[in-house]
Amino acid sequence: MNKRPDPILSRDDPDKDPLVGNIKVTREDWLNLARDVLVHEGVGELKILALSNRMNVSRSSFYWYFKNRADLLSSLLDEWEARNTKTIIQHCALPADEINEAACNFFRCFVDPDLFDRGLDFAVREWARRDTSVNHLIESADQARLHAINEMFLRHGYAVEDADCRSRILYFMQIGYHAVELRETIDVRLGRLGGFLKGFTGQDASDAVLARFRDYALSRTDR
Repeated sequence: MNKRPDPILSRDDPDKDPLVGNIKVTREDWLNLARDVLVHEGVGELKILALSNRMNVSRSSFYWYFKNRADLLSSLLDEWEARNTKTIIQHCALPADEINEAACNFFRCFVDPDLFDRGLDFAVREWARRDTSVNHLIESADQARLHAINEMFLRHGYAVEDADCRSRILYFMQIGYHAVELRETIDVRLGRLGGFLKGFTGQDASDAVLARFRDYALSRTDR
């Protein structure tokens, strides 16, 4: 099996400004590599010496940016919160003329890899199985995401109990869809979009809503 390449470092990225002075790696480099290890190897493999060796720098570089390993882990959780939970909340609150358009705003998070990091989300969930404090963060994040989706349904006239049930069906279906790692093309998934929306909202989506989302999804997955 081929070794997974590490994330490209700032010093090797022609699109980044050259590093100055004695700086060999940036805080972003440490976080990018730490995130990659967390996603693919688990939190137990996040060790300062191992990370520094992979970037060919001394451990003193780490302590320029972070107080200790706990500080690095906290920074990863902050990134997860900002990139995943806040992204869902923001997209659920976007203006929409009708519920299917609102639901498509929610789905945008999951077809655009720049918006929601699926690997990071499940890595943090796996981490939470072994860490009570992280488990509390996961529970809070799920509740915040559900609340945002529930509010979305309420704004579009759904009764309280109906909104609660539909928000749970929508959210847990989406999380589960990624958890089982279905191997589907984007065209196959988009072909089911109208049926999915009817199942989630109880209303038929207009051709215009379906077309807009299809165009968006293809523009994000074809890059």
